[in-house]
Amino acid sequence: MSPDPIGPRPQGSSSTIAEVIERLTDLETQLPPDDGVRWFNRLYLAVTRGVARWLEDNAQASEGFLERLDVVFANNYFEALDAATPAGPDLPREYAFHAWKPLFERRHRRDVAPLQFALAGMNAHINHDLALGVQQVCAEIGRRPERGSPEYEDYIAVNGLIEATEREIKVWLLSDALMELDRRFGPVDDAIVLWNVIQAREAAWTHAEVLWRLRDEGLVERSYREALDRTTGFIGRALMLPVGSVEGAPAIPLTVDRAALAAILE
Repeated sequence: MSPDPIGPRPQGSSSTIAEVIERLTDLETQLPPDDGVRWFNRLYLAVTRGVARWLEDNAQASEGFLERLDVVFANNYFEALDAATPAGPDLPREYAFHAWKPLFERRHRRDVAPLQFALAGMNAHINHDLALGVQQVCAEIGRRPERGSPEYEDYIAVNGLIEATEREIKVWLLSDALMELDRRFGPVDDAIVLWNVIQAREAAWTHAEVLWRLRDEGLVERSYREALDRTTGFIGRALMLPVGSVEGAPAIPLTVDRAALAAILE
């Protein structure tokens, strides 16, 4: 007998950033608190909403590049999630998305903190999916991914927005999310230290530059993609190391100094 499905049923690909936000919002309401994917989805939704507002309020050096990248990027997450959903927690060996495996295999672990789930998702999405997205969109518009280009200018223009949003959601994940779970976790300092969103985005652009150079190399390109996929999954497993939990007690007092906590995360 096949395992019961976990989470929302698969949907088609999104074609606009508005459709991406709509699906992320649907997942926000459908994923239960004990599903670790929810905590990544919460962070990703906040970031995507911020980028959408930025696109409305700012002129872009390469018009349309950033929105198209966001859509392609999001569809990589949706594709991996849809592939994992019917399988349950025991993903088959042939599951193709190694970067996402740590999150989807451990999404119901009770000894992994919400922040760890969120960072594992960001790791998979940025360290792996973003590089592929940049390469794909640059190929679509016939522009080589390189530093100093209009595309790169737009790419880094949202770094500050993404970093600030991520920091704000980290505070929420270390306080309100734990109260929602009614659970206390051990320290997650190691997971925080392992992750820096700006460095990850810079590395993703570098990977896209390499992939562009390898695009006609056949086996070499496929091997590089597989190595990137599996290495990202390895990092994800490190981010998901159990920290332990205690039922029925909040991890941080309700009187937590949010400004002080945010400063620690900077």
